Amino acid sequence: MERANVLFLLTPKNQVACLVETMNVRQALEKMKAHGYMAIPLISGNGEYIGTISEGDLLWYVVRNGEFDYRKMEETKITDLLRKGYTPAVKVDAGIEEIVENIVNYNFIPVVDDRNVLMGIVTRRRVLQELLKK
Repeated sequence: MERANVLFLLTPKNQVACLVETMNVRQALEKMKAHGYMAIPLISGNGEYIGTISEGDLLWYVVRNGEFDYRKMEETKITDLLRKGYTPAVKVDAGIEEIVENIVNYNFIPVVDDRNVLMGIVTRRRVLQELLKK
């Protein structure tokens, strides 16, 4: 695989479920449930990648609060659950080596442009499919 193939591996943002920083915990939980994902990118209102929220983040939120309280979930911003550095993004011109190094640890890698705007994701499945073709 060559450098240009990173774009070939990209699932564009318009095909990716994303959470927006203004959402609350309940909304994030509902979106994850609806799409059946274990983790979803979190973006700002202008599309900048902020981080990734996982099922584990939501589970630990419930455990810390000791109960499943929808009202409290609606009052808590999703950004309060964010773990810094979880699923770091790569730039659109990243080499395949960087993608492969990161995909070992995460189910997907967010890809951003020079302004840190999310362009899409590269999934572990897609990388493995491409490697198996070679």
